[in-house]
Amino acid sequence: MSLIDISQRVTAGSAVFPGDTPFALNKVMSMDKGGSCDVGTITSTLHVGTHADAPSHFVPGGPGIGEMPLEHYFGPVRVAERIGNGPLTAAEVRSWNLMAGMRYLVKTRTTVDPDEWPAEFAHLSPEAAAALTESRVALFGIDTPSVDHQESKSLPAHKELLRGTVAILENLDLSAVRPGPYELMAFPLRIPGADASPVRAVLRSLM
Repeated sequence: MSLIDISQRVTAGSAVFPGDTPFALNKVMSMDKGGSCDVGTITSTLHVGTHADAPSHFVPGGPGIGEMPLEHYFGPVRVAERIGNGPLTAAEVRSWNLMAGMRYLVKTRTTVDPDEWPAEFAHLSPEAAAALTESRVALFGIDTPSVDHQESKSLPAHKELLRGTVAILENLDLSAVRPGPYELMAFPLRIPGADASPVRAVLRSLM
């Protein structure tokens, strides 16, 4: 069995949306200082590194990440490749031969630096997001910080996907992944009411 880790490492240097809470890991007990064991505590935005967005992130009254069905985050997935920072169009998305209940990840970058917030990055056009929801796909993931343009205030792609119960994964690292079919495992933490959760996203090769 061949497993491919497609999640970004999370450290104090991990890039977060400008103004959001950075990740910090602190020891409240340390064996180096006479403690009986090491005990750590973390503070962080829920949107650090590779993460899943919940409907409650943008849809009033929507379920939190702890209420999302696990089936969205486990099962057959297809990785598509479209290198470039421009928005993904509906025609590009439809070229993946969308199927109901399927999961789709898109590789837009050949390298990923988890400590650098990119000046520009690929995202979904509103029409592309609508194509995904109309096809009733289970999940969409991308190797950039957001499915929307970073300057967007209305965030139409997020709202379209989450209203259509399409699960969202952001900040994937697909730099070592070739396009094709895989099995996805990317479970969020069970945090009731939370608007997002970091995930350890893994692909299993089917070849």
